[in-house]
Amino acid sequence: MITRSGATMIVAAAVLLVAGILLDYPELVVLGLGAATVVAAAAGWMLARPEVTIEREIRPDRVAEGGMARGVLVVTNTARRRSPPMVVGESVGGQPVGITVASLPPGGCQQAEYQLPTAQRGVFEVGPLTLGHADPLRLMHLRRGFPSRSVLRVYPKLLPVVPLPTGGSPDLDGPTTAAAAPGGVAFHGLRDYVRGDDLRLIHWRSTARAGKFMVRHNVVPREPRMLVVLDTSAAPYLDAPNGGRANDGRRGDGDGHSAGDGRGQGQVHGRFEDAVRIAASLAAAAVTHGFPVEVHTTGGQRAVAQRGEGAPMAVLDLLAGVEAGADDPGLTALTGMVPRDGGVVLGIVTGQPAAVAAATVSAVRPRFAMVTLVQVGATPGRPGPAVRGALVLNVRTSEDFVAAWNTRVAR
Repeated sequence: MITRSGATMIVAAAVLLVAGILLDYPELVVLGLGAATVVAAAAGWMLARPEVTIEREIRPDRVAEGGMARGVLVVTNTARRRSPPMVVGESVGGQPVGITVASLPPGGCQQAEYQLPTAQRGVFEVGPLTLGHADPLRLMHLRRGFPSRSVLRVYPKLLPVVPLPTGGSPDLDGPTTAAAAPGGVAFHGLRDYVRGDDLRLIHWRSTARAGKFMVRHNVVPREPRMLVVLDTSAAPYLDAPNGGRANDGRRGDGDGHSAGDGRGQGQVHGRFEDAVRIAASLAAAAVTHGFPVEVHTTGGQRAVAQRGEGAPMAVLDLLAGVEAGADDPGLTALTGMVPRDGGVVLGIVTGQPAAVAAATVSAVRPRFAMVTLVQVGATPGRPGPAVRGALVLNVRTSEDFVAAWNTRVAR
């Protein structure tokens, strides 16, 4: 491809040659021939097309917001001749990045590093690559594409918080059920003696009253399991009172701005990011303290992290790419997340939902051992909704959440 400078040189060569011939001016002819020679030399230079291989690596390919991530390119000259200087064009989340590669001898390679943007949470595609080279005078340049692509996951920032409160248990050994695995150390109740039972488990006082052998039924206590639900509907994160709708029937803020305009989208983004950070932090704190945890979104996404994991990778992968949607059912989806058995602790993270959506929390409360409702985007002086038997925390931002949460839950 001819550059603007190359086109100018070609036009100049033609004008000088024609003018020199028509005006019988040898000096102009010489200048025209010189310009044409330069253009021809540039074309000959471009015939030396670089033959290289390019390998890309993202280090690391998962990083928290604001962390350090780099792209590393290894360019190797596979030709038998020296390669010309090149510029490798990289696309990072749709933004162009240019990396200069020096001339390489046959078989030579160069490693080039560049910083990747991590200021914003998300799943970013890195690539494809384009390889470009030009003549020394930049009269012509060629570009070749490489389809190689990589993925950078930027996790939400994890906040230093304690895990969800479990509500305690009247049994010091932990909550038990008849369906729990037998043979543990937690006493669940008494049952009739069955041949083969350990005689040491016979409860003699009960045996004397019942007139038959009664044994202690010991089981493995059920550990609390945590369920973190992130509201991924757009309406609660807008600035409308109680997450309501604007007068024209569209989701909007208190000034009548719809979710489709720039202002509404900005409000959704900032408050939703706070909610994602809180949900990720609660899940990470659960794993750190030895609790199994599930993370659900009201849009239907789900990830599980078991106790003992160094980091809840599946959960963080999910939350790296989660987005708020106008068609999401919101908190009304909680009715489909009710567990079949007990011992599940529920934590809900949302914005400022409408009253009818918040009422769903009260409806499912009896099915969980403990329920916590965290709301972001609070107006100073406006309390959160009252949910009987649940802990409700209404905060403005994720930064405000840390101090309020640790003070209220850890006490």
